[in-house]
Order: sequence, then C-alpha cells, then structure tokens
Amino acid sequence: MTIAVARGLTPVRTVLPSGAVVIAQQTSMTPAVTINATVRAGGLHEPADRTGLAYLLGRVLDRGTTTRDADVLSEALDDRGVSLRVASSRHATIVTCTCLSEDFDDVLSIALDIVRNASFPESEVTKRKVESVSAIRRDDDNPAVLAVERLFEMLYGDQHPYGRRSKGSTASIESITRGDLVRFHKERFVPPALSLAIVGAVAPSHAAAGAAKELDGWAGSVLEEPEVPPPAPLPQRRESFIDLPGKSQSDIAYGFTTIRRLDPRYDAYFLMNNILGQFGLGGRLADNIRERQGMAYYAFSAFDPSMGAGPLIVRAGVDPENVARAIAAVDHEVGTMGSGGPTADELAQSQQFLIGSIPRTLETNGGIAAFLQTSEQFGLGLDYDRRLADDIRAVTLDQVRSAAAESLHPERAVVSVAGPR
Repeated sequence: MTIAVARGLTPVRTVLPSGAVVIAQQTSMTPAVTINATVRAGGLHEPADRTGLAYLLGRVLDRGTTTRDADVLSEALDDRGVSLRVASSRHATIVTCTCLSEDFDDVLSIALDIVRNASFPESEVTKRKVESVSAIRRDDDNPAVLAVERLFEMLYGDQHPYGRRSKGSTASIESITRGDLVRFHKERFVPPALSLAIVGAVAPSHAAAGAAKELDGWAGSVLEEPEVPPPAPLPQRRESFIDLPGKSQSDIAYGFTTIRRLDPRYDAYFLMNNILGQFGLGGRLADNIRERQGMAYYAFSAFDPSMGAGPLIVRAGVDPENVARAIAAVDHEVGTMGSGGPTADELAQSQQFLIGSIPRTLETNGGIAAFLQTSEQFGLGLDYDRRLADDIRAVTLDQVRSAAAESLHPERAVVSVAGPR
C-alpha cells in the first residue's frame, strides 16, 4: 500500500456538466487502474411485472453497442488482458474492470461505450434469456438459495422490491422483450444516475478529463427515485420448510428486518452483528453450533442495510438430522444476545478487529473503488475512510446492547429451511 493510501484516501470528486460523477483516487500500488461504473438502475427500478429485468439487462449489456458488436468488444478487451464484469443488485448495475495504466484511455472508452450505448442485439437477448432461465432452474434446486429467497419473501412480502427474486422467475424472464431492455436502459441509464470510480496509476485530472470526453453529448434526466417502503411489522414467529428430497444438506436462513444504512444506530448494529456471527470464525453462532456442537458445516450472520430497512440474517448449513437442534442453538444465541447484549471484552475485541480490517479493505484498487462507490451512494463523504475508525471506536456497550434488544427476538424471527425431510 502506498504511504498516501495508508494515511487516508484523497479522492477527487468531479461532477461533469452532464450530471455524471467521477471519483478518482491515484495510487501507485501497481501500474494498473480499476474502473467501476455504477448506475442507479437495479431491481428496485424494474416494473413489478418484469422481475428479473435488471438481472437480464446486466447479462446482455456488454454484448454489443451501437459502434462495436460483441466480437469487437471481446477482442478489444482480450488484446489488453482485461476481464470486464457486469453485476446487478437491488439498487444498481455495476460495470467493473482493471487494466494496465497504459491502456486506461482505450479501456475507459470501451467501458463507457457499453454503459452509454448498449444495443441489445436480438440474438444476444435470446441467448441470455435461455441462460437466465437455466440459472433460475439451478437456483430452484439449491437449498441455500431457496432458503434465503423464501426468507426474504416472508420478511418483506413478494410485492416489496426486497422480497422479490432478483433473477425473476422463468415466466417473467421469458416475457421480457428486447424492447423492455431498450426502454429500461433509455430511462435509467442516464448521466445523473452514473457514478464512476477510477482508482490506480492515473492522475485524477486525467481520469476526469477522459470521462468527460467519452460522455460528451450524453444527456438525460433521472426519473424519480422509487421509495423503498418500510417492511410490514411481524408480531410473531413465522417458519417455512421447502422439501428437497435427495439432498445431503439442509440450509437454514433465519432473520429479522432492521434499519436503513443511514440510521444513526448503524455502527452499533454493525458491531452487534460482528459479535453475533462474524468475529473470528463466525462469532457466538459458529462457536456454539459449529465448534462446540459440531453440527454445522457453516454458521454466520450477515447485516445488510441499504436505502431501505435491511435484514440481519443468520445462515447455517447442517445435516438434515440436525435441523431442529441447530435452530434451537440459533434461538439460544440470538435470545441471549438480545436479552443481555455482548460483554465489554467482546465489544473491545470486535472494535479492534474491525478497525484493523480497514486497511485490508483498501489494499487493492478494486477495494478502494468499491469503498468510494459505497460512500457516494450513501453520501458518507470523501473522508469517510479517515472517520471510520473513530466512528467504530466511539460506539458504547449500552448502544450495542440497545441494538441487540431492539432487533433480536426469537419469538418474532422468520425461519426458512430448505432440504430433505
């Protein structure tokens, strides 16, 4: 890591005349540059009767533009040793790649051409629809995926953007036309919806100038951002079992809805989750279920707040004979944390661990680019990396205990299990 990055990031943020945002951070770790183009166009923005539209768009986006067909794009990237990836989420479509600094101008041109001028050839749409349907059918035979998808549906409801399957259904994918993709791209892929993080061996001024050149003449206004509705309260426990005969493992997904990312209690919840199911090999959960009782292949918790109230999820993979015991052990750890919170030693160790992990988050250009995009998405500020350790250090034991008491109630948990009976 460079001395400059070790002391803190110094990103330069530029708003282009079109409304697109460029965030550039110069590093000298390697003679390479990472480009991360994030567009606010995800599952949240797709019509309710076209679930999976953002996912399918992500699979077709790089298969041709108005000036380059798929073969030309592939050859141009391969010649430079560049692997370009497109991913979609509830809130965004993300195009990422890393190239040598000497190829930066050419690769930036290609990446932004894909974002701006995707053409969605009919033959590619047909091919990717077939692949997407196959992916959905594989998910329908995967206990881990099914358990989590059912959990989200029960937590949020199937009409909530967080409760819908991100890939859609076979029926919804098959109903999507090229026209749907073109319309979604035209409406949502506009300059003010784009944030471009450029990190590596390139001067911020050069990065911003290159982006301005490639985006020159591109115009459009952002449609109103959909509001993420609050999830309906769940006053009592709900359980679901998906029978998958012949599987050797059952997967458990157990959870609650919690808070938005910008809630002032975020840091306390973050620490509470780390103690419950992240610290070490998986916090209290893994220590009980995996280490002491030896009945789980994995056990951990995950906390994922976003623009809407996100979930806290406990995951475990167990022998089908141990499902009831594993759920009882999760109930015990969740209930114990909810009623008593962590100890002072657990909090201190977790704070030390999380503060120590900050440099590891920022040790690659890709990690820095993702961090800058998160800071941009939630308006955390260009100095967030320099404030983060103090934010974590400032959380008190009472605040973490309050977070646990607010959220961790086994009698109101939602539990989803997929596997053989």
